[in-house]
Amino acid sequence: MNKKNLTYKKSGVNIAAANTFVKFISSLNTKDKGKKKFKNIGGFGSITDIPSNFKRPKIVACTDGVGTKIEIANLINKFDTIGIDLVAMNVNDLIVQGAKPLIFLDYISINKINTSKLKSIIKGIVKGCKISGCELVGGETAEMPGTYEKNKFDIAGFAVGLVEKDKILSKNKIKNNDLILAVPSSGLHSNGFSLVRYLLKKKKINLKKNINLKKELIKPTKIYVKEILGLLNKNLVNGCANITGGGLEDNIERILPKNLIAEIDLRKIKTLEIFKWIKKNDISSKEMLKTFNCGVGFCLVINPKNLKKVIQFFSREYKPYIIGKISKGNNRVKLNGNISWV
Repeated sequence: MNKKNLTYKKSGVNIAAANTFVKFISSLNTKDKGKKKFKNIGGFGSITDIPSNFKRPKIVACTDGVGTKIEIANLINKFDTIGIDLVAMNVNDLIVQGAKPLIFLDYISINKINTSKLKSIIKGIVKGCKISGCELVGGETAEMPGTYEKNKFDIAGFAVGLVEKDKILSKNKIKNNDLILAVPSSGLHSNGFSLVRYLLKKKKINLKKNINLKKELIKPTKIYVKEILGLLNKNLVNGCANITGGGLEDNIERILPKNLIAEIDLRKIKTLEIFKWIKKNDISSKEMLKTFNCGVGFCLVINPKNLKKVIQFFSREYKPYIIGKISKGNNRVKLNGNISWV
C-alpha cells in the first residue's frame, strides 16, 4: 500500500506561492532606482534612514484597515484601489499630528493565495505610498485556510511618520475665533460600509449591474498628505482632523482643548450625491452624521487671516470652505442647523 506524505501545501498553505509573491513586491520597490538605500522586502525586519534634515524628530505611528469595503471589492472583483484606501486610512491620521509619512507596512491575510488578486492589492498600496511620499518597506502575507471563507481576505496597514518636536499639532495651538474648514472627501472613503452592504442586501441591488453606484462605492479614499504638509511647512494650520468613523462630532472633539468648543453649521456642508442616495433609504440625519463623512473628508482649524493662503494649496475639487468656528466653552462640538439632502 502506497502512503502519501502529508505536506503543508496539502493543508492549504502554499509557501512557494507566497515566496513568489514576495519577490513580486520586491521588484516593484526596486523600480525607483537610487531612492532606496536598503533592500527591505523579504527580510525579517525593515531598515530605514531617519532623514538628516530633522533636528529633534518625534516618531508618530498608527495602524488601520479598510473595514468591510473589502467586501465591495470582492463583490465586483476589483482590487486595484483598495490598497490606496489602506494607505490613506493610515497616513491621513499621521498628518493630523503634523507628521510626514516615512514608511508603510502591510498585512494581508487570505484563505488561499490568489496571485492576481494580491498583485492588484499591492499595486494599489504602492500607488498610495507614492502619493503619500512614503516607502513600502515590508509587510506580511498570511495564508489562513479555515479561518477565512473561500475568496475572503483582510488587509491592515501600519505607518510611521516623523515630526519636529516644535511642529507637533498639539491642542493648545487651537485658539478662540479660529475658523473650521471642511476639505471635501472623494466619497465614502472607508467607513460605513457595513451599513451600505446591509442597504444593498435589503434593497436587493445588484451592484455589478449598477455601474454608477459601483464606481462610487469602490472609489479610493482621498490622500491629503501633499496639501496638509504644504500648509504645515508654512505654519498655516492650528489643528486638523481626519473625518472617519464617528463623523464630524467625534473626530473634531478629539483635537479640542478643554476650554474651547467647535461650532459647526451643518447647513454649510456641501455633501455628495452618494450620501444623498444613502439618506433616502430611511436613514436619519443623526445616523448619517455618526456613520459617514457626509462629504467632509478632513477638517482644518486655522487663523482667519490665513484663509486665502490655505485655499490656494488645494485643487478645485478639494477646495476647503468654512463650516464653523472655535468659541469659548467646554471641550465639545456643537452642531447647528441641518445638512441639506436635496
